[in-house]
Amino acid sequence: MGSTTRRLNIGFIGFGSFAQFLAKTMIKQGHLIRATSRSDYSAHLGPHFFRDMDEFMGLENDVILICTSILSLSEVVKSIPFHRLKKPTLFADVLSVKEHPRQILLQEVPEDSDLLCTHPMFGPESGKEGWKNLNFMYDRVRVRDEDLCSSFLRIFETEGCKMIEMSCEEHDKLAAQSQFVTHTIGRILSEMQITNTPIDTKGFEKLVQVKESTANDSLDLYIGLFIHNRFAKQQMKNLEGALQRVKGSLEAKMEEEDGRE
Repeated sequence: MGSTTRRLNIGFIGFGSFAQFLAKTMIKQGHLIRATSRSDYSAHLGPHFFRDMDEFMGLENDVILICTSILSLSEVVKSIPFHRLKKPTLFADVLSVKEHPRQILLQEVPEDSDLLCTHPMFGPESGKEGWKNLNFMYDRVRVRDEDLCSSFLRIFETEGCKMIEMSCEEHDKLAAQSQFVTHTIGRILSEMQITNTPIDTKGFEKLVQVKESTANDSLDLYIGLFIHNRFAKQQMKNLEGALQRVKGSLEAKMEEEDGRE
């Protein structure tokens, strides 16, 4: 991707905690950050926060980064006044599912603007000590300005991220096995209200960590991971089937033991 650093004007649509976390590093690197959001974040960005979407879209942004929730993405993108764009722009997203934003962006974003789907697979907690060796997945969905796209990707490359280029479909297939299953197990453990005990094994300590890490994420995120990743439904069936098979094995053994008495 080359080594030249280019100062970018990056506009955020949605400026919640994850967007603020990303923006902090981008500002440190020297990029100009501006944002618009349903909630007022002017305390964070001052004059660089725009309540009016029309005004925001009329700015000279090189990149517009969509940082909405999975569930609100479609509504937000369809409300963007694209006619206010002054030049072709790179639109990128950072959602935890990828086929869904790809489809929405291809439908709604003007043909002359480029599209990049990304998933920084870390957050304010896992990335608080830096982004070195943390996974950053991306898919060049529609890229003609390679220099601009590479300059944006270099933000993450410079921080030491492990850069993983793969299709949105492949991402969702793998994320259903890893991220969605982890969140599901964490929520099950939370429903069971498991807590540390004086006699914890290392394995149990890890289970408590899984419960606590997923508890920090919103229910909306989890619902979004299920509804908008077509591979998640099968993983839920696999979990249910696996639990039934394990339970069946135990009950069969118990009946065997009872028969011997």
